[in-house]
Amino acid sequence: MTKVERGDAIDAGVLGRLGREVASAVRRRPANEERLAGALRALAPVSPKLRAILLDASVALARRKSFDRPLFLAGVRAVAEGGEEGAAAVCELAITGEDPSGLAALSAAAFVQGRALGPLLSRSAASRHPQVAFAAELARVARGDSRGVTLTAIAPKIKEASRISLCEEVLVPLVHGPKLSPEVGPALAVLRDAERHLGRWLLLAEVAHRAGDPAPLADAREKAASGPGSARLAWTFVSWALAGDAAPPTARPTLDLIARLSDRPSASRDMTFLFRLAAARAMAVKPLLEGQLRGAALADEQAVRAALYLARDHGRADLREALAVLAQSKREGLRGLAAAALFDVGDKDAARDAAGIAATSARSLSCVAWSTLVGLAAAGKLAGPVVTERRLRWVRDGALA
Repeated sequence: MTKVERGDAIDAGVLGRLGREVASAVRRRPANEERLAGALRALAPVSPKLRAILLDASVALARRKSFDRPLFLAGVRAVAEGGEEGAAAVCELAITGEDPSGLAALSAAAFVQGRALGPLLSRSAASRHPQVAFAAELARVARGDSRGVTLTAIAPKIKEASRISLCEEVLVPLVHGPKLSPEVGPALAVLRDAERHLGRWLLLAEVAHRAGDPAPLADAREKAASGPGSARLAWTFVSWALAGDAAPPTARPTLDLIARLSDRPSASRDMTFLFRLAAARAMAVKPLLEGQLRGAALADEQAVRAALYLARDHGRADLREALAVLAQSKREGLRGLAAAALFDVGDKDAARDAAGIAATSARSLSCVAWSTLVGLAAAGKLAGPVVTERRLRWVRDGALA
């Protein structure tokens, strides 16, 4: 029987291992720090004890001014979003007001209440670096300290490279964070007007839409209906993404369009939007999902994700079997994700059995994270699908989102 710490959802063996990994990483930066940060980020929302471990590590790293460490970035976000009592103290140590690399702490501050942060954020909102000032003011708006009227004056000063950093480090988390006041709409519109990348335009629009600004959806619908013919299909998908609960479009997007609709650089060929459509059961993307496969062996993360939706929605029993085989294999880089995909397909018993041993014995931290999440889902301690875009980014990229 799995031993679980009192008051915690995570297995005691997993918790002990992660605690030792964190303690070692604080002493000396390991080669696998991004993987460690990713596992911690994925599991921290369900584990108060893990957040306590991260809080101590974040304080230690902040005192050393190691604000660029993946462990610190994951820690400060996790404790802030988890509502930990000491989160404000970590942010206080990290918010300098002048350092353009401190966006993660400003982003985390948006989730934290506490009077002590108010003066620090006000000082940062007056920074000579526009991206720092913008992030600080957004945090003040999220906390209810400001209505964001100065954002519109700051937005035109933000250059493209800084806008990309803002999107990655501040706005992606805010898509899942506290809703902002509608007064941020005009400032985000300035950033959208300057944005040539469709995926980042969509990200900026999603934050504004959640804040109650009707302009992004109206703008997207207008461009889908009467914009240049070559761009109408793209704007149709943008409109669908902003509308939220509408049925997905029946048109089939191209892989180039899918890559453009990701907030990541187009050159990375990120398929996030493809799997967003697949999660919404868009039937038109079946050929594109099949294109992600490289035989029945499921060679990479993209193939595992495609297999999930093809098995779940398109009757591919062969891929269900391939996921089961991979989840029992020695390929630790993918077996945890395969078990999670198998759980979401509906083979919950097989997924739980495959994940049970890996959660405590796997060398790969990503395998430990996915296997633990499967165990939590099987025990009814994790709602919804196991494989979500946010968890995938956490496990894969470590600190972002």
